[in-house]
Amino acid sequence: MWEGRAIGARREIAALATAGLAVAELHRAAIDLVERVVPTELACWASLDPDTAVISSMTSGATRIPAEFEPLLATYEYDGAEPHTFAELARRPNPVARLSDGPRHARSGRLNEVWRPLGLQNELRAVFRVDGTCWGAAGMVRRGEFTDREAEFVASVAPALAAATRVAARSGHHRAAGEPAIVVIGPDGVPRAATAAARSWQQELDEIAPGRFAVLLRAVVVGARSASSGTFRARVRDASGGWILLRADRLIGEDDDGDTAVTVERASGADLLDLLFAAYSLTTREREVCQEVVAGRSTSDIAARLAISAHTVQDHLKSVFGKVDVRSRGELVAKLLPEGQR
Repeated sequence: MWEGRAIGARREIAALATAGLAVAELHRAAIDLVERVVPTELACWASLDPDTAVISSMTSGATRIPAEFEPLLATYEYDGAEPHTFAELARRPNPVARLSDGPRHARSGRLNEVWRPLGLQNELRAVFRVDGTCWGAAGMVRRGEFTDREAEFVASVAPALAAATRVAARSGHHRAAGEPAIVVIGPDGVPRAATAAARSWQQELDEIAPGRFAVLLRAVVVGARSASSGTFRARVRDASGGWILLRADRLIGEDDDGDTAVTVERASGADLLDLLFAAYSLTTREREVCQEVVAGRSTSDIAARLAISAHTVQDHLKSVFGKVDVRSRGELVAKLLPEGQR
């Protein structure tokens, strides 16, 4: 019975993937579909930056988490102590976990500071992974425990949800660049200074969810402090479905716990190229050929630069055209890079 339900759900999810939905629309429809089998009292699904697993956008089910709990819940996602964060699940072979699984659940901030005050006790989390890349995640909460069968069902449909989210990630509006902002974060995590434009970016992001600006600053700062390069970036959705780029860079100081500078700006077409390459399931060589096409190079130049034959270049382009659903180089560049960002 359960396998039959999973097969039916995967078929419906595949149909959603072909409907041309944006990520938020797709996830709202998929929440309703999954809750037929795994009912919840609260559900919050996310799209993830496929490179960093930072939460890019959030979509709630029929009942939304009260606004005062949203900043707290998001902060716990990046505090480094919580069990079963989306980033942690993205690294595991099994994409599904219950909050009660493992020894750390009793100390969970999500449980003690968010779910219990709301009268809820149990949480099931999953990441949506396909071809080794995580494109989305789900948090589902209710009073009663989630059963093994329900966890198995969610694990069974997660790859289909990942594939559908990957398709939806191809969509997105491109807005005028606007003025970038720089925020300097101290070793204590508190902003020390910011340019004037930071206020408008905070207003824009906090309109999506209260406290989102501060949470995203924290997420990229934690990433930069953990990265050997001292740099970390994440792409997140704005309210209109466009993209914002946050980049954190550790500043050189007298010790390793110095300040971190975070730049916030509208993502350019070039910033999104690798995301789109992944969304269209391009191979490594196909991505290399696309980069050369975007740079305006001829077939012979591409062949020489990549040490392959001109015939092989054309074969790769034919495959790329099929995946991206275009018929010429001009159409390919227009689809990958918006006008004004080429």
